[in-house]
Amino acid sequence: MYKLVVYPEKCHGCGNCVVSCPVNAKDPNTWGGKGPETDEVVMRVENGVVTIVNGDLCGGCGACVEACPVDAIKLVIEK
Repeated sequence: MYKLVVYPEKCHGCGNCVVSCPVNAKDPNTWGGKGPETDEVVMRVENGVVTIVNGDLCGGCGACVEACPVDAIKLVIEK
């Protein structure tokens, strides 16, 4: 099991993590620039900061972590 941890004090809301997430890619608005509109996504930017919407959908690929230029999101293994 994986868990995403967000450090809002580091996040500047660029959305790189949102568009890099393969789960979020299922929502066509993610790639259209509007951002995901359903709750069937892992994360979205709200009020200028990335917010985990449905962490249970995360498969632990780490694409979001790699895409973040300011290390505002981490992937940890839960026991």
